[in-house]
Amino acid sequence: MNKTKTKAWFKAAGIRALRTVAQAAIAAIGSGTMFSNIDWKLVVSTSLLAGLLSILTSVAGLPETKESEV
Repeated sequence: MNKTKTKAWFKAAGIRALRTVAQAAIAAIGSGTMFSNIDWKLVVSTSLLAGLLSILTSVAGLPETKESEV
Protein backbone atom coordinates (compact mmCIF):
# COMPACT_ATOMS: atom_id res chain seq x y z
CA MET A 1 0.00 0.00 0.00
CA ASN A 2 1.46 3.33 -0.95
CA LYS A 3 1.23 6.53 1.04
CA THR A 4 -1.76 7.92 -0.91
CA LYS A 5 -3.75 4.71 -0.48
CA THR A 6 -2.92 4.56 3.22
CA LYS A 7 -4.01 8.17 3.70
CA ALA A 8 -7.31 7.51 1.89
CA TRP A 9 -7.95 4.43 4.06
CA PHE A 10 -7.28 6.31 7.31
CA LYS A 11 -9.53 9.16 6.21
CA ALA A 12 -12.40 6.80 5.30
CA ALA A 13 -11.93 4.72 8.47
CA GLY A 14 -11.81 7.87 10.62
CA ILE A 15 -15.00 9.26 9.13
CA ARG A 16 -16.75 5.93 9.62
CA ALA A 17 -15.53 5.69 13.23
CA LEU A 18 -16.63 9.25 14.01
CA ARG A 19 -20.11 8.55 12.68
CA THR A 20 -20.27 5.34 14.70
CA VAL A 21 -19.20 7.18 17.88
CA ALA A 22 -21.92 9.79 17.33
CA GLN A 23 -24.57 7.14 16.72
CA ALA A 24 -23.58 5.21 19.84
CA ALA A 25 -23.66 8.41 21.93
CA ILE A 26 -27.12 9.29 20.62
CA ALA A 27 -28.37 5.79 21.46
CA ALA A 28 -26.86 5.87 24.95
CA ILE A 29 -28.21 9.36 25.67
CA GLY A 30 -31.62 8.37 24.36
CA SER A 31 -31.80 5.51 26.83
CA GLY A 32 -31.92 7.99 29.75
CA THR A 33 -35.45 8.96 30.72
CA MET A 34 -34.39 12.47 31.75
CA PHE A 35 -31.31 14.49 30.84
CA SER A 36 -30.29 14.59 34.51
CA ASN A 37 -30.44 10.77 34.68
CA ILE A 38 -27.92 10.16 31.89
CA ASP A 39 -24.89 8.15 32.95
CA TRP A 40 -22.20 10.15 31.12
CA LYS A 41 -19.46 7.64 31.89
CA LEU A 42 -21.55 4.98 30.17
CA VAL A 43 -22.16 7.26 27.18
CA VAL A 44 -18.44 8.01 26.77
CA SER A 45 -17.26 4.42 27.27
CA THR A 46 -19.93 3.01 24.94
CA SER A 47 -19.11 5.58 22.26
CA LEU A 48 -15.35 5.03 22.46
CA LEU A 49 -15.77 1.25 22.32
CA ALA A 50 -18.01 1.60 19.27
CA GLY A 51 -15.37 3.78 17.59
CA LEU A 52 -12.62 1.26 18.33
CA LEU A 53 -14.73 -1.59 16.97
CA SER A 54 -15.44 0.46 13.86
CA ILE A 55 -11.72 0.94 13.21
CA LEU A 56 -11.06 -2.77 13.75
CA THR A 57 -13.92 -3.68 11.41
CA SER A 58 -12.52 -1.31 8.79
CA VAL A 59 -9.41 -3.48 8.58
CA ALA A 60 -11.59 -6.05 6.80
CA GLY A 61 -12.34 -3.51 4.08
CA LEU A 62 -14.10 -0.25 3.46
CA PRO A 63 -16.80 0.00 0.80
CA GLU A 64 -16.23 3.79 0.80
CA THR A 65 -12.87 3.28 -0.89
CA LYS A 66 -12.50 1.60 -4.24
CA GLU A 67 -10.16 -1.36 -4.38
CA SER A 68 -8.32 0.27 -7.25
CA GLU A 69 -7.68 3.35 -5.11
CA VAL A 70 -6.77 1.61 -1.83
